[in-house]
Amino acid sequence: MTYTSDLGPVELVVLSFPGTRIDRSVTSALAEVVDRGHVTVLDLIYLTMDEQGDLVQVEVDESLTDIGLDGLTVDSRGLVSDEDLAVVRAAMEPGTSAVVIAYEESWARKLADTVRGAGGEVALHVQIPRDAVTSALSAATR
Repeated sequence: MTYTSDLGPVELVVLSFPGTRIDRSVTSALAEVVDRGHVTVLDLIYLTMDEQGDLVQVEVDESLTDIGLDGLTVDSRGLVSDEDLAVVRAAMEPGTSAVVIAYEESWARKLADTVRGAGGEVALHVQIPRDAVTSALSAATR
């Protein structure tokens, strides 16, 4: 995760799916959080591996209609690296697809700016793994 002076926290997420087309509900959910200002998509790359193991890569500046990702607002800044994509490609199985998204936590930009303006800094920002949250909540309810 990175910070720049004009952005809030920036993170990378990889969404993986069976098949080669992204379900409209996923695109709608992503569009909703973007439209509400919670996140800003800074880069988006789609990868698919056919049954023979051949990979196809679609960049955000290409048509996303055939794969179900059309209609998204992307402030393209080219933040997904070749190294990021190599990791995703190596983990893919034939007949699957993945969407690699670099996004800003837009909601946190104002807070981070205010903290810096007050002489402070966002000293740590860690995403707690879902399994750890689930375990902690389960233990707390016993």
